[in-house]
Amino acid sequence: MAKRIGVHLGTAGGASNAVDKAHEIGANTFQIFSSSPRMWRPQKIDPKQAERMRAQRAKLDVGPLVIHTSYLVNVCSQTEDFREKSVVAFRGEIERALMLGAEYLVLHPGSWKGLTRNEGLKLAAESIQRAVDGLPWQGTDFSILIENTAGAECSLGGNFEQVAELVDRLKAHAPVGVCLDTCHTHVSGYDITTQQGYLETITQADITFGVDAVRVWHCNDAKAARGSKLDRHDHIGQGNIGIEPFRWLLNDPRFEHCAFIAETPTDADGDEERNVKVLKSLVQ
Repeated sequence: MAKRIGVHLGTAGGASNAVDKAHEIGANTFQIFSSSPRMWRPQKIDPKQAERMRAQRAKLDVGPLVIHTSYLVNVCSQTEDFREKSVVAFRGEIERALMLGAEYLVLHPGSWKGLTRNEGLKLAAESIQRAVDGLPWQGTDFSILIENTAGAECSLGGNFEQVAELVDRLKAHAPVGVCLDTCHTHVSGYDITTQQGYLETITQADITFGVDAVRVWHCNDAKAARGSKLDRHDHIGQGNIGIEPFRWLLNDPRFEHCAFIAETPTDADGDEERNVKVLKSLVQ
């Protein structure tokens, strides 16, 4: 099977248009938001769009489809009202993902500000369990993916151990895996810019949650320095990570099963296609 390389795309004019756009720019996988990432009020999915999404993906061999959860969702918020809104919103994300036939729904675990890290971890697991309760995901290829974060203060998921612990708490309740972000990994303090550092980082990932659990890599260069905790994405090969780590990653047989999706800036027309082409050029 061809290496799955793609990019985050907009859904103007209907979600299924993203399939056409992906194919047009040479991508064979992609990521979208299923609703506005900055509004609580959810968008409704047109059943015709969902049907066309499935048909176009099958026709053009574009997949997996990855959906990124709204930035508003914070499943470990100290505020009960906010946490309740997050549970409802995340349940809606799962429902839309299932309707669109998405394989993966990526979630940032949230911020435990005002609590202890362990309290935040417990609340996150409980909130996700409540959100998935009773939903018809059985028999589908769908999984929730916990994404590692940039490691900002009170941000859950800033190291591999926290990601692993959350996955472990959830695996009895829902299909769950991991999404790793190269920028987040770098700015949270892991060394992926040297060959030795890359090998040690991947070994650490394997020890904590296992490389088989990783289903998606967000391929983003970093505008900020290693350990800075600043989540600022850059174009592939143009930031502090550089081009070689992406070559190592794309050709690492341990991640042969993964989708590699850029979330790079769109500073000019054609940036999405350019970043996809750079990633594809690194495959040996």
